[in-house]
Amino acid sequence: MSRRKTCDNRLAINTERLLLRDLSVKDLRAVHEYSSDPEVVRYMDWGLNTEEDDRNFIRLAAASQHEKPRKHYSLGITLKDTNKLIGGCGIHESNPDNREGWIGYCLNREYWRKGYATETANALIAFGFKRLRLHRIFATCDPANTASAHVLEKIGMQCEGRLRQHKWAKRRWRDSLLYAILDHEWKQLNASQK
Repeated sequence: MSRRKTCDNRLAINTERLLLRDLSVKDLRAVHEYSSDPEVVRYMDWGLNTEEDDRNFIRLAAASQHEKPRKHYSLGITLKDTNKLIGGCGIHESNPDNREGWIGYCLNREYWRKGYATETANALIAFGFKRLRLHRIFATCDPANTASAHVLEKIGMQCEGRLRQHKWAKRRWRDSLLYAILDHEWKQLNASQK
């Protein structure tokens, strides 16, 4: 994973097959393609999105690019070989005093089961620990979303427990599984994989 700034000073994180980059208004159609798919948003707190929902989301993402210091990174997941936006992801500093942040990701259904979620999550974790100097990164997922739980376990996160009815989403209380990884655990994991 490498990090670079694009010519217009927007963030871009390179992986083997992907470019994670800041969103812009030109991404509206691709974002709406996955955010309005009932199967894609089934386990999300948000969705089914209207085009206006997605336009507002992209506006907020663009505004966060000007934060000083920047705490929120909502990024598009694009294929390097075609430059096609296939999903969205993010890393957010939720507790800067304690150097804690969280990650999330969402892919167009056409690109599931190809390893893109794992590649994305790995890149976000590396960015969080290397660039943002976080100590702890966490993620949550719906207990029924076994595919997402598998991705989080695959990148070295540990399940810390179940948060019972902690979110009101889609007109119901929702449980979440809480996963996390610490900076020294991530360094040790990467050292053992070399």
